[in-house]
Order: sequence, then C-alpha cells, then structure tokens
Amino acid sequence: MKVAVSSTGSDLDAQVDPRFGRCAYFLIVNPDDMTFEAFENESVSLGGGAGIQSAQFVASKGASVVITGNVGPNAIRTLDAAG
Repeated sequence: MKVAVSSTGSDLDAQVDPRFGRCAYFLIVNPDDMTFEAFENESVSLGGGAGIQSAQFVASKGASVVITGNVGPNAIRTLDAAG
C-alpha cells in the first residue's frame, strides 16, 4: 500500500498541506517501512484543474490512500475513478 500526503515540504517532518491541488509537495509513503518519495506539485501554478491533475498524479504513483485537507469534487471523482 502507498499513501499520498499533500505536504508543505519534501520530508516526513513537514506539515500536511490542507490544499490538495495547490500543495507544495506530494509525499508518496510506504507505511510498512516509512520509505518515501517526494515530488514537487507541478499543478500548483495551473489556472484551473489543479485538483484533477494532482489526483491523476497521485493515482499514477500507485497511492491507494490520500492524507490531505480539502479535495474538490472533480478531484474526488478522479480519485474514485482511479480506485
């Protein structure tokens, strides 16, 4: 299982960023051994559709759980469709 965390920074000590589509980083964490990869959120500066792009990104990384604050309805539909 992989967990996607919307984060203010690139390490596990960073705060959870409540803005899913506009967070600074996504951490993709394996909770079994706490290994992780950090990715800058390339959708942060989009004029629109940042939530959808972010949802597609975390799904492409194999995340089955998301830890964040607010997720818009379009991003939720994208995450649901990804499984």
